[in-house]
Amino acid sequence: MVRRKRNWHPKGYYHIIMQGNNRQNIFNGEQDVKEYYRILNFVFDKYPFRLFAYCIMSNHIHLLIQSPVVPLHKIMTPLNRRYSDYYRKLHNYTGQIYENRYFSKEILDSTGLIHVSRYIHRNPIETKTPMVQALEHYPYSSFPTYFHNIKSPYPFLNLQLLPSLMPPGIEKTAQAYAKYCIEQSKEQEVTPTSLNLCDNQ
Repeated sequence: MVRRKRNWHPKGYYHIIMQGNNRQNIFNGEQDVKEYYRILNFVFDKYPFRLFAYCIMSNHIHLLIQSPVVPLHKIMTPLNRRYSDYYRKLHNYTGQIYENRYFSKEILDSTGLIHVSRYIHRNPIETKTPMVQALEHYPYSSFPTYFHNIKSPYPFLNLQLLPSLMPPGIEKTAQAYAKYCIEQSKEQEVTPTSLNLCDNQ
């Protein structure tokens, strides 16, 4: 079967999901996560991209990404291959670690970006048994960086865009965005706006 060609354009924002084969773990602790960060940096040096939200769970990964220079597959192929090679060697694992090729969906407006980023950040407490009692306690996510309003620890992590999209009446700050992720109710809706002018974020 011929694979469907992926949609991509330089100004696009995309929600990426990569899942372990048969939903098995692909991250077994801090060492694995650190290696994933190292590979992200390696790929970024070759093909610059921007992450706005991420969450690394035990058996899957969420990325909210923009790749303004090269198509997404130029980012995801070496990222997935290098991590897979690392994982198989370290854990003496045979076979593929991923269930399928990565899921990718374009986010078309500010409403989508805020909602998808909130979904990504809430993953650790939305599991059947919450992994942490508070989102800021989960270390393998971009959420604590927003919550504590600290400088981005990685060159690929952009912390300006999401707070700038907060709806009227809410401060456009990292702390306000973090509170929104924690407390957002159906009454707090984001007004959709075009993302075509977000290139300078």
